[in-house]
Amino acid sequence: MKKTRSYTLKKRAEQQAETRQRIVEAAVDLHSTIGPAATTLSMIAEKAGVQRHTLYAHFPDERSIFTACSGLAHERDPIPTADAWRGINGQAERLATAIGAIYGWYGRNASLLSNVMRDVERHPMVQEIQRTRAAPVVKGWHELLGETLNAKQRALLHLALSFHTWRTLVQQAGLEQAAAVEAMVEVVEGAAN
Repeated sequence: MKKTRSYTLKKRAEQQAETRQRIVEAAVDLHSTIGPAATTLSMIAEKAGVQRHTLYAHFPDERSIFTACSGLAHERDPIPTADAWRGINGQAERLATAIGAIYGWYGRNASLLSNVMRDVERHPMVQEIQRTRAAPVVKGWHELLGETLNAKQRALLHLALSFHTWRTLVQQAGLEQAAAVEAMVEVVEGAAN
């Protein structure tokens, strides 16, 4: 009898985990297509194929679903961190490697990032998640990459590391990623004097 109960509890836990995963994946998909601000809990429940009360059983409020959604997105494709570039000695090589990694991440996550960057301007929950997840990593980029730069170069580094710059150069102007990286390294390095 004990084995049957144990098996039943294990099976139920697996089903709950699968349901939770489906809900989070539905949230990521909606945030990628219409954006976090336009996504409602009802939309997430419908896309996940669950009732609202089931969604609330897993995620009691908007913050918990946003946190889980952000967590899954970062788990699937973690934001590049400055630690990966610390061992690179030459400034131009370090910049090229870092900007290349960042632009690659932007490219792989363009749809979601476009919506998040738009919604961060007007949605408090998106602002909160951005402050806790992305802002510390981006701060690390600027500290490491900007440590030997002058004020003008640091300002241009901000431009080079911006998602909007990547989108302008690659998606709108049609540059290949490598050319966009090269251009931004030249801009930052060229302001040394």
